[in-house]
Amino acid sequence: MSASRPMPRLFIVRHGPTEWSKNGRHTGRTDIPLTEDGEANVKIIAERLVGPGLQAVDPKKIGLALVSPRIRAQRTFELMFEKCTDKPEKVTCEEVREWDYGDYEGLKTHEIRALKPIWDIWKDGCPGGESVSEMEYRVDSVIARVREHHKKYLAGECDTRDVLIVAHGHFNRVMVARWLRFPLCLGTHFNVEPASVAVLGYNHNNLEEPALNALNLFATIN
Repeated sequence: MSASRPMPRLFIVRHGPTEWSKNGRHTGRTDIPLTEDGEANVKIIAERLVGPGLQAVDPKKIGLALVSPRIRAQRTFELMFEKCTDKPEKVTCEEVREWDYGDYEGLKTHEIRALKPIWDIWKDGCPGGESVSEMEYRVDSVIARVREHHKKYLAGECDTRDVLIVAHGHFNRVMVARWLRFPLCLGTHFNVEPASVAVLGYNHNNLEEPALNALNLFATIN
């Protein structure tokens, strides 16, 4: 491990707003685009955080970019880097898709609780979709992939420091909780706004001390 190298980071981006995210509808498999305002919100991220030599998201320092296959995430990635000459290579990755809401797809929370009054996604998962254990397993597998890249960077096996994930609200909340080695259910305590960036890293230059460095950078909160 090279002690002279700065510690690597993981940037997790939630896609910009869609009509369903604005209306509070659970949007997992449904493939709907960003709103006009959603695109504008993502462009704020691009303007303030993305570009060569910036301390935040420098495309030349991104060695792995995992993007959900949903069009709202794909478009968010495109807008973030549309003005960059050197764009990171995008890997469309089903493993960073949103929680599969199953029977609750497209419903608002109060509509779900009309069917199941004590429903809590963090404990109950989604019938016809993903259980809590299935979601945890999927997110943990993504974290293992990220940490493998970070280990290679620190060992001098590659020169690209950072990893980027463009995904979704519940996925990112679970990612924060599991990155910190908390139980998945503690993801309920992390608000992840549309069109926002979180930064995950490490304390004390130690891969065994995962940390949350920043949350909701430049989110436009209405």
